[in-house]
Amino acid sequence: MARKPIESFAEAQRIAKRRMPGPVYRALISGNEKGETMRRNPEAFSQIGWLPRVARETPEEQPLARELETTSLGMKLSMPVMAGPAGAQAIRPEAEVAVAHAAREAGTAIGLSSFATKPMEEVAAANSNWLYQLYWTGTRDDILYRIERAKKSGAKALIVTLDATGGGLGRRDWGRPPIPSQIDLQAIFKFAPMALSRPQWIAKFLANGQIPDLAVPNSANGPGDAPPFSQIYGELMSTPVPTWSDVRWLREQWDGPFVVKGLYRGEEAKRAVDIGADAVVVSNHGGNNLDSTYPSIRALPAVARAVNGQAEVWFDGGIRRGMDVAKALALGADIVLVGRLWIFGLAAGGQQGVEDMLNMIRDGLHWSLVGLGHRSFKDLSEDDIIAPDGFFFDPDTKSRLEDLELRTPETSLGRSHANV
Repeated sequence: MARKPIESFAEAQRIAKRRMPGPVYRALISGNEKGETMRRNPEAFSQIGWLPRVARETPEEQPLARELETTSLGMKLSMPVMAGPAGAQAIRPEAEVAVAHAAREAGTAIGLSSFATKPMEEVAAANSNWLYQLYWTGTRDDILYRIERAKKSGAKALIVTLDATGGGLGRRDWGRPPIPSQIDLQAIFKFAPMALSRPQWIAKFLANGQIPDLAVPNSANGPGDAPPFSQIYGELMSTPVPTWSDVRWLREQWDGPFVVKGLYRGEEAKRAVDIGADAVVVSNHGGNNLDSTYPSIRALPAVARAVNGQAEVWFDGGIRRGMDVAKALALGADIVLVGRLWIFGLAAGGQQGVEDMLNMIRDGLHWSLVGLGHRSFKDLSEDDIIAPDGFFFDPDTKSRLEDLELRTPETSLGRSHANV
């Protein structure tokens, strides 16, 4: 019998919950503090409506054919979507290598996290279109070692993440998942009941000749090093937050495409471009940093206007379906990153589960274009969008407080965001 593809993010999440031990699943949910930002990121897309076009003046030569291909930082992509950087600790033994294979099969790229479980060399072998995402941890010498290694391994770009200030990570109302500092005999006995609660989960690791070791080899500070997650997490919490001078220094050390992630204000996006950023990412770290940060999608148009074509604008935060991708593209994004989407796809079905999620995204984007009457994703614009008054905001203009309130469609839907 042919395998039935996973058809939605929600289905992948349900399957993952059945297959993952409780602590591992709770770690996948992620989020910080009360989880407001984590919840609002995807919910915000529901407040954005479409203004579709119907019929045409001329018939289509190729019915239903839609242009999805694009180029980003010199990489040819089958769609304006990449697998965003995220760690896959304890999900599947093949981890980010499976994600890299899935992204290659989908014709797109993968951003590889400093907290990934698989070495960058293995990921590079699986997909030549990969980018290295750097957290600002340790000394400048430590950082230089990591980016030099990424250069030698063929990273197509460097992503420096600014939306993760260590001291703000990890506090959760529903409890932080237990993470051992190392996998030793004591830890094995302690976590044995968890593993045995999902025998198929641990069987996959054992069949691969290993158990989840929680190492983060791409944060190593020297050859042959694969530090444990807890060590690098501790470094992140204790390393001073980078300054703009630090970002400029990093740009000078990296001679390839340079991406700055975690920007919310147009003035900061322009500053990143002035330093030499080839792309900026509108992101609030998926709700894993400063809780109650506004949903990323509400800041996207202002950042896109500020950049004004001088660099690519990437978007990250709350994508659950291809229609969400279409909305982000309409609001100024050139590339959309997906993180939780591939995480739950991997948890639910390994490489094939990730492929299912990427195919689901592609199909949803295609049919959104059909429904809107566009032949290419490049035709998407703010004219396709309708949203509540004050929904889109620009902190650089110091908008009035009442314009920043989160309103419901029932109370304020009906005006285009062109008034922002």
